[in-house]
Amino acid sequence: MKEARYFYVPNAAALNELPAEEAVHALRVLRLKEGDEMFLMDGEGNFYQAEVVLATAKKCVYIIRQTMRQKPAWSGRIHLAIAPTKDMGRMEWMAEKATEVGFDEISFLDCRFSERKTLRADRIEKIVVSAVKQSRKGWKPLVNPMSSFSSFVENCPDKGRKFICHCYPEIPRTDFFTAINSALQPGIFLQNGPEAQKEHPSGAADITVLIGPEGDFSIEEVRLAMAHGFESVTLGKSRLRTETAGLSAVMMSQLARRV
Repeated sequence: MKEARYFYVPNAAALNELPAEEAVHALRVLRLKEGDEMFLMDGEGNFYQAEVVLATAKKCVYIIRQTMRQKPAWSGRIHLAIAPTKDMGRMEWMAEKATEVGFDEISFLDCRFSERKTLRADRIEKIVVSAVKQSRKGWKPLVNPMSSFSSFVENCPDKGRKFICHCYPEIPRTDFFTAINSALQPGIFLQNGPEAQKEHPSGAADITVLIGPEGDFSIEEVRLAMAHGFESVTLGKSRLRTETAGLSAVMMSQLARRV
């Protein structure tokens, strides 16, 4: 039995042709031909069963046979804002794994102690798309470009709960998992069983979490964030690398929705 072939096609319902990069993979790697079945995802909750109707050297034209709408897999939004590492390989690994676990948006922060001041968001976008296809996610996380720390915290909407993870013992911190778990408790289950999902007041289940660079946020940055409504938290007793902290925050955010 052949494994289903999935392709990422934004606005798939309005188009009838695979994007150039996806077409190359379909035609040269998978060697799809006219009459073959494939599945499309638009990153906005829709899957499509499609059939190849024209396959040339560079063009793969399809017709949609069935549309399948996927409900959001979790309640609320998970927004990770993180200072990218000097070694981009580590940040790319984190983006891939966080996408597989499940989150909604990623932003990149230029902080006082950041070792990396620039970033190719398009490269992260490709990695996220690949992970979305591999993990069969209906929704593609939004990838934002680099912004200054101050600009991000000053313009972050006051919706849901906002957290800043740091290692300063002189600033009181609560446990991140305990905080988000308590934030999600008021929800009402929509149904029973393993597919149960909680319904929350609008925006109540939204989470934004800040992860600093290897040298941590500066203490002034922590205080600035707290002045703009971010709660001071810790991810645990261990001192984590930036990419490990980012992935841990996403995993805790997902786990809190299951307990």
